Amino acid sequence: MNIAAEAQGFLSPTGVEIAFLLVGLVTLGSAIVTVTTKQLVHAALWLVATLGGLAVEYLLLTAEFIAWVQVLIYVGSVVVLLLFGLMLTRAPIGRSPDADSGNRPVALAVAVLAAASLVWVVVDAFRTTWIDLDRAADEAQGSTAVTGKFLFQHWVLPFEALSVLLLAALVGAIVLSRRNARMTRLNEAPGDTRTTGAPRTTGAPSDAPSDKEQR
Repeated sequence: MNIAAEAQGFLSPTGVEIAFLLVGLVTLGSAIVTVTTKQLVHAALWLVATLGGLAVEYLLLTAEFIAWVQVLIYVGSVVVLLLFGLMLTRAPIGRSPDADSGNRPVALAVAVLAAASLVWVVVDAFRTTWIDLDRAADEAQGSTAVTGKFLFQHWVLPFEALSVLLLAALVGAIVLSRRNARMTRLNEAPGDTRTTGAPRTTGAPSDAPSDKEQR
């Protein structure tokens, strides 16, 4: 008999387990709507519901730090960035026929295969592992203090390497943007003339006689 079967109340779900299942179903439904809707703005809003559902799942697993990181980074930053991108690119607000892909069977097969792999990994991991949520809550597992202590004791080098990588990406983006602005200024000819209400004119001077030559 395995450890999971010996645990007390394994076959009788508790309120936390029922809530975990219900929130998981809602999260799954919103994720499906996110990738199937043809309205880009609605897809971004459904993505908010999906990521928020994942945050609730983390809270139910007593991983409060990861839950708030999920809310602050994904819901508060990534989705807002997507919405700004949709607004700045003037994406259509209504139904967009371009949002539909002709590779739906391939995408569905990849999604089913990925979901089956994840389910198999989770089931195989929990087959011999039993997590006592009450004990984890008493020991403050998943809290900010425990997570920070574990992070900076065992994973401080990868953490600092990731921060340097993000800094390099930020500096690179600034350099590229300044270079593009400099190239735009250099491409402007010094003899360009601009008149209010008239189009910009460049090139060789006109062959038409001037007012002085006509006189």
